[in-house]
Amino acid sequence: MHKGLLKAWKDDKGFGFIKSDTLEHDTFIHISALKHMSRKPKVGDTIYFEVATQPDGKTKAINCRIEGVAALKVTHKKSNHHRVAKPNFTDSFLGKVASISIIAVLGFIAVNKYNHYQSNEQLNNHTPVITNANLATLDEQYPKIVIPQNSQNFTCDGRQHCSQMTSRAEAIFFINNCPNTKMDGDGDGDPCERDSRFKG
Repeated sequence: MHKGLLKAWKDDKGFGFIKSDTLEHDTFIHISALKHMSRKPKVGDTIYFEVATQPDGKTKAINCRIEGVAALKVTHKKSNHHRVAKPNFTDSFLGKVASISIIAVLGFIAVNKYNHYQSNEQLNNHTPVITNANLATLDEQYPKIVIPQNSQNFTCDGRQHCSQMTSRAEAIFFINNCPNTKMDGDGDGDPCERDSRFKG
């Protein structure tokens, strides 16, 4: 920011020149650079300004103010109404969109939690326990399959594929007792027929 003295001013044409000790040449100033001041400039005024170079290579003063003179408050009613109305419209529209988005997200989370809770409840309430009687039934149904003694420990835990099974007996338990298994493609009750680990 430079400080200088308004050494010349043509009021009828709206321009003049500022002399500053920090600049080699006098700086051109136009009335438009002072339109926010409460009065017009006059010779002898102290001007605070910045310098900008114009396309023709000449310099001019910008961002000017007159020392000791108050700046005008902007009172462009039409402009202000327009400026105020637009942000209000934008803010209210964006506010509504944001609110709807937040409600939707919260609703989605709540539904997911509820479904997860229901799934857990169903698993807890309907998880079958293999007993010796069940094992006898399995022996009758699948006479070729040897079921180890620890079979009674099998529980539905969400696994669905042959690759997740540790034995053929476990796979049989899962297709008979657990939902959504994908181990008996042909529906013949003999799971994991393509899995070489369970052939014998």
